[in-house]
Amino acid sequence: QVQLVESGGGLVQAGGSLRLSCATSGSIFGINAMAWYRQAPGKQREFVALINSGGTTNYVDSVKGRFTISRDNAKNAVYLQMNSLKPEDTAVYYCTAWARTQYWGQGTQVTVSS
Repeated sequence: QVQLVESGGGLVQAGGSLRLSCATSGSIFGINAMAWYRQAPGKQREFVALINSGGTTNYVDSVKGRFTISRDNAKNAVYLQMNSLKPEDTAVYYCTAWARTQYWGQGTQVTVSS
């Protein structure tokens, strides 16, 4: 069974950094885009960043200049470097990948204290 497994979340003070990783467990062929979403308590899941197979990236405005998405195509892995974290970045972060279907991870908690 194919799974996406996130890691790297935790508790950090405002202004700090975290690096999230998402690895595939099992084989996924033909991954196109990979992305990160997040869901804060009481809010809907929102898009954070995306990277396609060619390396083109896209970010939600609120994280531009602070977050960087990258991927390792050979490993089918995606990463999210988060700098200058703010309390409003607190959420569960999910990775997703599009191949013949869309896959989701179970999420990793990021908590930013003020």
